[in-house]
Amino acid sequence: MKEESISVVLQPEEHVLLKSISIRQNKSESEIVIIALREYFNFLSAASSSNSCYDLALELGVVGIAKDLPSDLSTNKEYFKGFGQ
Repeated sequence: MKEESISVVLQPEEHVLLKSISIRQNKSESEIVIIALREYFNFLSAASSSNSCYDLALELGVVGIAKDLPSDLSTNKEYFKGFGQ
């Protein structure tokens, strides 16, 4: 696949930061920008996935970790009496 090039206008402080990162990482400024774009594209792709918050919580393993609590704690209205008063 043929590579394409674009032109990007940076604020002076952005260019200083880019230059600093490229020196520390021993990579060209272009490589740093490409890495950053790929990370951003991955972030957008993950953010637009069809996973609900519940699905993500399941993936993280944080659903059902509380012990010794009623199984209907989040749905039984009896547990909500006086809550928030």
